[in-house]
Amino acid sequence: MDLSSWFRRTLLRNTEKTNSPDPPKQALHRNEPEDELLGVTEQLIDHVKSFTLETFKNFPLPDDEGATCGDNSPTTSSNIQKDLSEWQERHATLVLSKVKELSHLRYKLCPGYLKEHQFWRVYFMLVKKQVAEYELRAIQLARVKEMAMENEKSTSASAYEVEMAEAKHIGVESGGPPSP
Repeated sequence: MDLSSWFRRTLLRNTEKTNSPDPPKQALHRNEPEDELLGVTEQLIDHVKSFTLETFKNFPLPDDEGATCGDNSPTTSSNIQKDLSEWQERHATLVLSKVKELSHLRYKLCPGYLKEHQFWRVYFMLVKKQVAEYELRAIQLARVKEMAMENEKSTSASAYEVEMAEAKHIGVESGGPPSP
């Protein structure tokens, strides 16, 4: 599956959710924390609305970008992982749904002038100052969750070892043979 198909599907799902008649106010407020976690603030939206076709066309991409975009192989889900982090994918989907001007620019630029991964690379370079702290916070939260899961695994493994040792000890005290 290529990146553009993934974004179209995601936007379609988001559009279907938002087109439901009279969404409850709670549902509207539920997205605000996610918007904040993903760095989609009013300042970012205003900044992104100022982008033009020339903003993207005139943006200097490093030379190594030309080497990677020269191949005509289709973008697969594994390439998406290399191009955008999970946080960036979620951010991109949200910003496309909130800023129609960016969606129109992307439509005009991709794939005729820029490839999808080039478009997003330019976008994230343009908004780096506005979203860097949010992305860093997301990375930190992911690490904390990972450490908590590792701690939970080691705790459960230790508890299992203690239970096995106690079972061996009880077996020896009751006159039974120690288990191997």
